[in-house]
Amino acid sequence: MQMAELINFPKRKRGVILSSHGWQRLQAAEHLAAIRQNAGRAYTLEQLSKQTQLSTNTLTKVRRRQKPVDQLTLEAYFAAFDLSLSLNDYITQELEPTPAVGPQQAPFKGQLEVDSPFYIYRPPAEQLCIEEAMKPSALVRIKAARQFGKTSLVARMLSHAEDYNFRVVPLSLQLADSRIFSDLDQFLRWLCVMVARTLGLPDELDQRWNSLFGGNYSCSDYFETYLLPASDRPLLLVLDEVNLLFGYPKIGADFFGMLRAWYEQGRHGIESHNVWQRLRLVIVHSTEVYLPLNLHQSPFNVGLLIELPNFSPAQVQELASRYGLSCTDNEIAQLWELVGGHPYLTQLTLFHLSQQNWTLEQIAETATSPNSIFNSHLRQQFGRLEQDADLMIGMQQVIASCQVSGQLSEPASEGAILPPNQAFKLQGLGLVTFERQRAVPSCNLYRQYFMQVLKDALKDA
Repeated sequence: MQMAELINFPKRKRGVILSSHGWQRLQAAEHLAAIRQNAGRAYTLEQLSKQTQLSTNTLTKVRRRQKPVDQLTLEAYFAAFDLSLSLNDYITQELEPTPAVGPQQAPFKGQLEVDSPFYIYRPPAEQLCIEEAMKPSALVRIKAARQFGKTSLVARMLSHAEDYNFRVVPLSLQLADSRIFSDLDQFLRWLCVMVARTLGLPDELDQRWNSLFGGNYSCSDYFETYLLPASDRPLLLVLDEVNLLFGYPKIGADFFGMLRAWYEQGRHGIESHNVWQRLRLVIVHSTEVYLPLNLHQSPFNVGLLIELPNFSPAQVQELASRYGLSCTDNEIAQLWELVGGHPYLTQLTLFHLSQQNWTLEQIAETATSPNSIFNSHLRQQFGRLEQDADLMIGMQQVIASCQVSGQLSEPASEGAILPPNQAFKLQGLGLVTFERQRAVPSCNLYRQYFMQVLKDALKDA
């Protein structure tokens, strides 16, 4: 189904404006062309005018994304960089300008900017997320390991929703103090206050909250009678790091049951006065759900599930070109085998290669040494295991299975069978993947590193 069939917004009488998605595609193509054809220097407006056959004034209008241009202008601009204009590349209403970002000067940490040319699309994830979020009472679940690009994907969803005049509330549960998770009522009140504050609404919690009815009812009522009706515009609510609640089963079970109820009310309520249809809910987590949830009360078996995969070798090659690198297929294969297409580790490696202070051979040879470019990341991962003795034991078992199989340089053919809770948490950290339901290290880098740091424990095992 095409995007145009899903969106019921009035069309502009004249012209179109670049969407965030289209602007990102165009910037990435310009960046790549500048590397290949302009000695890595960003194109000036005059150079772009010569290449696109568009005036500098028209180009400025397109790039500022404030005033509409005709569709043929965008098609000409895209065609100049070997791109085809798609429905997601433009919108038909007024926008606020999105500032451009310059070339990357340091390794990435955290979310990539919406306009970053170093963001790699992993079809069909982005398209499906955007299409689903446009639907009334939508529920999207985004699952991937740490540092796999979940937040960067969400940022693109939020930008697209803002393009279409949605209200947006991105809320990470990491913002909550540990005491917030001590009581369901307190957690739900925190949620309501944070959403109201983000929307710029006064805090009316004390007047509207009735503890006699319980936290779930009061929270739902606050959304139904205050937060959602505050505007006719749809509300995109993104709940990030919801896996934190997996460690608080009493709170988590009730909270996730409430989210499922919201979803059901939006889908099955009376459409003519169903305010829940304005809510578009996105749940982001890094691990499988291991809470004992009732099948009919869980939001994790409804809606759209998006699982972000590792980069493929072709995507690694595309990213390398955006860094201005000319890598052979063999070099891409070596890089992919080392970090397994892990998005953050791939970005980190390509950044250092682009700075020409490391070669791929040097990076591979020193991968687990103290002066490795991966040293900080590896120590962080080991530190997370040190904080959880159960996870440390699980990783020891995984590495021991590699030792037994005698395949230290390749993925183990056996792997370890771990309890679900343990396996899901290690997968959430990106440390393991699964082959025939057995846990194996997710890349050679982790296999080599943990073989070294856990060697004493493995000898005693």
